Amino acid sequence: QVQLVESGGGLVQAGGPLRLSCAASGRTLSRNVMGWFRQVPGKEREFVAAISWSGGSNDYVDSVKGRFTISRDNAKNTVYLQMNSLKPEETAVYYCAAGPILSRGSNLYNYWGQGTQVTVSS
Repeated sequence: QVQLVESGGGLVQAGGPLRLSCAASGRTLSRNVMGWFRQVPGKEREFVAAISWSGGSNDYVDSVKGRFTISRDNAKNTVYLQMNSLKPEETAVYYCAAGPILSRGSNLYNYWGQGTQVTVSS
């Protein structure tokens, strides 16, 4: 069993940066793919980024490429999402998730955090 806890959300002005963290406990993350998703009320959960267990492969939704960076520190059992040049439309609850394969499908992730709110003001 893996427990995931996100942190780092908050209020930021448009164009500003924010760094999210996701700490795992209960079991090592080192063999899990880690992903970040976001969700706005009334909409489906959207894939944002994912990183392989080694950190050697990653994937981003097109809208965040060049602005967001996903990384991980397996020694600390933590994954990060550095978000730069944030836009108001990226206001959402951001979730981290752990799964067996690098995928954009939320149904392929077995473990989820409780989410952290990111609000981008215009």
